[in-house]
Amino acid sequence: MSKSPKRIPVPPLAAVRPHIAETHGDRRVDDYHWLRDKEDPEVIAHLNAENHYTQAMMRPSLPLQKALYTEMVARIKETDMGVPYRDGAWYYYSRTVKGRQYPIYCRKQGSLEAPERIILDLNVLARGQPYLGLGAFDVSPSGDLLAFSTDFTGFREYTLRVKNLADGTVAALQIPKARSVAWSADSQVLFYVTEDETKRASRVWRHRLGSDEHTLLHEETDARFSVGLDLSRSLGYVFVTSHSATTSEVRFIPAADPFAEPVLMLARRQDHEYYADHHGGHFYIVTNDRGRNFRLVRTPLDDLAPPRWEELVPHREDTMLEGVDVFARHYILHERRGGFPRMSVVRFADGDTHEITFPEPAFSAFAAANAEFDTDIFRFAYESFVTPDSVFDYDMNTRERTLRKQFEVLGGYDASLYEAELTYAKAADGTEIPVSMVYRRQPGPKAPRPMLLSGYGAYGYPEMVGFSSARLALLDRGMTVALAHVRGGGEMGKRWHDEGRMMQKKNSFEDFIACAEHLIVRGDTAPDRLVIEGGSAGGLLMGAVVNARPELFRAVVSQVPFVDVVNTMLDDTLPLTTGEYEEWGNPNEPEAYAYIKSYSPYDNIHAQDYPAMLVETSLNDSQVMYWEPAKYVARLRATKTDGNPLLMKINMEAGHGGASGRYDYLKEIAFTYAFVLGVVGITR
Repeated sequence: MSKSPKRIPVPPLAAVRPHIAETHGDRRVDDYHWLRDKEDPEVIAHLNAENHYTQAMMRPSLPLQKALYTEMVARIKETDMGVPYRDGAWYYYSRTVKGRQYPIYCRKQGSLEAPERIILDLNVLARGQPYLGLGAFDVSPSGDLLAFSTDFTGFREYTLRVKNLADGTVAALQIPKARSVAWSADSQVLFYVTEDETKRASRVWRHRLGSDEHTLLHEETDARFSVGLDLSRSLGYVFVTSHSATTSEVRFIPAADPFAEPVLMLARRQDHEYYADHHGGHFYIVTNDRGRNFRLVRTPLDDLAPPRWEELVPHREDTMLEGVDVFARHYILHERRGGFPRMSVVRFADGDTHEITFPEPAFSAFAAANAEFDTDIFRFAYESFVTPDSVFDYDMNTRERTLRKQFEVLGGYDASLYEAELTYAKAADGTEIPVSMVYRRQPGPKAPRPMLLSGYGAYGYPEMVGFSSARLALLDRGMTVALAHVRGGGEMGKRWHDEGRMMQKKNSFEDFIACAEHLIVRGDTAPDRLVIEGGSAGGLLMGAVVNARPELFRAVVSQVPFVDVVNTMLDDTLPLTTGEYEEWGNPNEPEAYAYIKSYSPYDNIHAQDYPAMLVETSLNDSQVMYWEPAKYVARLRATKTDGNPLLMKINMEAGHGGASGRYDYLKEIAFTYAFVLGVVGITR
């Protein structure tokens, strides 16, 4: 008796319902505009059909998915504890428990030998919820109160509450759409920011605890700007910072006088960014008034005008000053040079300066928890492609560093089995683009390997060279993992960002293609073995390069991709749109419209062969709306000429970052890795 033929899954085809739009005399036809209606049952049915199709297509990989997930869980220490840090009379830390999705936040009084007190157990908060996101988590200076905010949808819409840490009660107060918070010095007043209907952080409020008083202190009316709050480590001032992509201004309130009116430090001026901190009788200001890479100045508290600004660190063309950490006797300069972070320690007493050194050419290093002001110990985190997350305490006087914890990788991880490398590709205009990579050492002559090449290139954010125990699943199966540090990011300072945004955005795409070609020419990989990956603005990068050079790649993983750039940037009712005119350009201006349309992935899909694709998104994404990838997949399916798989996976209960629970998140990674490995022929 013959077997019946295996049924091949049929991809869902979205209905064609032309929607006509005209801008600057240019007529656009959007056949899939109808997918924007989240309340339409037909839209939800279509998204579910996409998920069912993807599940059917990925069913043969289920054994691999299970194996990958099992490996990933086996590598993490499921019951573990973070490194405690001191804040006043308490030591704070978080810990995880095997089988539980979320961390538990705890503290001990006076000594690590004291009894543990649980501050917030996210597993309890998450009961009965498909998703949990923690926003604010800010203990008052007195140590008695916790301001915290939660989101249960993934839309990043947080509700702020206050918990009494002495008796464990949570006040009836609930503040919706809350963002950043700051306490007064006496812990009796809470400052907070709320967002408007476009999710822009726009209003600053003052609330006296125990009262019904909520006073509006400041409203940011320019739609390009958002507002944030910070209490200085000195506990001297609350800073209210309004910022756009290119401009900022600061107001301050004495933390000991919370009912004082905010004082403007320096009025905004287009393209001038400055950010403030406090020490003694001065404000310390990071400013780009004399160069895009910023300098450090200080000014007396009672005379804020720029003529009184005393320069401490000048602007440097080769070094980006990213920020400053101020302590009682020292300050730390957070810099970026040669593509990677640098940290310098400066002593207030005599200006003595030295740099904290790091052992590897490609790495990430950043400040960890540093709550105490009156201390000579600076805590930082360090990691690389081969060095697991490590937390150090650094004595700013003796220059001695103490490793407090290197997070354990179970299963016998041996760093010597892996090789990290830094190489440079040459872009069309001659600019050298860094590419960092890691792979498992293998005997014998070099041969092209399967590779996963990632990129981002936006907002001035550098691609972080970090460790991932989950990534070992790829490396141990013979894949190379690489990062293309393309322009638009911040690896080489503000110039690097400027050369990949606005009317120079196409440099990001050309840089990524140059990196891919460089790796192929070097023999590191080959087009039939090269998978590329990017998320959010990195998804835009993926869409643009695959439209331009589809033959260069075997497959694409595009996560929460920003691909419908023209339509999104023309819709100022959406979150983020207006504030991003200084990143992408304002398409209400004809020249910017034409430039954006010339690269927008959705608008430039055309009849050609495309690589295999996995497009991943979430229904409740507030940053890249689900309909962008949904429309993108629909148009691709109707247009492309190849038979390669085109899959869309949509998490119906999450937002921009995907699943919130750590086990659920690992399952998502296992699914993605199974696709990546499968398209290059690795099935075990």
